[in-house]
Amino acid sequence: MEYRKFGNTDLRVSVAGFGAWAIGGNARVGNTPIGWGPADDKTSLKAIHAALDEGINFFDTADFYGLGHSEELIGAAIGRQKDIMIATKVGQKMEGESIVADYSMNHILQACEKSLLRLRRDVIDYYQLHNARVEHLEQGECLKAMAELQKQGKIRYWGISLNTFNPMPEAKWMMDHNAGDGFQLVLNIINQRAVPVIEEAVKQGYGIIARMPLQFGLLTGKFDQRSRFSADDHRSFRLTPALLERAMELLHTHLDPLSREFRLGWNELALGFAASVHGVSTVIPGIRTADHARHNARALRKLPAEAVHRLRALAAEMEELVALMQQLR
Repeated sequence: MEYRKFGNTDLRVSVAGFGAWAIGGNARVGNTPIGWGPADDKTSLKAIHAALDEGINFFDTADFYGLGHSEELIGAAIGRQKDIMIATKVGQKMEGESIVADYSMNHILQACEKSLLRLRRDVIDYYQLHNARVEHLEQGECLKAMAELQKQGKIRYWGISLNTFNPMPEAKWMMDHNAGDGFQLVLNIINQRAVPVIEEAVKQGYGIIARMPLQFGLLTGKFDQRSRFSADDHRSFRLTPALLERAMELLHTHLDPLSREFRLGWNELALGFAASVHGVSTVIPGIRTADHARHNARALRKLPAEAVHRLRALAAEMEELVALMQQLR
């Protein structure tokens, strides 16, 4: 396993991280699924321990994943292991049957206490604003809350999980104000909109967490036009039949030749691409099983420079898909 420095912090993180959204299970807010379908806790715990065996030392979760259940599982498995780094998020919550954003100081301070209890920790290594927008940053309460939590010794470092389709406004605000220590952003072969953010953030010493390297599974090579998702899986409304049909057409056209040329599967191309973009500290594919943990950890390796160059060149070709996904978010 390769380990990388996380920006200007003293954290050294495994290039392969553990994305813990799916292990939260099939929670709903009203009629909206916020998970990936059912998850078996015993299977999830085995996945966490398999990840540790592979050298993964960075686990990313959120208080909203499974409405706290993902944090509880992480805490039960590794909460007392001080050599393992845990990142979590705050700012999204359930209010009645609605999902609401709350970046007030009071909410963040209270939510942090609850996360610490679920994670069985005295301090969170890296605390993130869960998709906060410029208006929240300008209001200032979330920044004051993070400063207070650092003063109290309850978080070590903090940052922001950026918008999927337009990550630059919040990233620019943070960099202009020298705020926070890192960014979590979407980076994959299909959606490369965050590359300019990474390029600027690296110059200013921010750590980078690349999420969704497999784009909801589209880049695993396991889907086809007939793939469908259960009603309790958020992909049921994000990966529609029409989107899947167009996605498979584009991906086979552009990835199959590269897969043959470099003798790598789609999964290896996708994970390797995210890991090979200069400035990325860690890549967090979603992991549900021990097999996922082992396979992703072993597949996540730097690609040859020519392969990265060719995949970067696909950004324009894939923009049609990104625009379709943006309409369905």
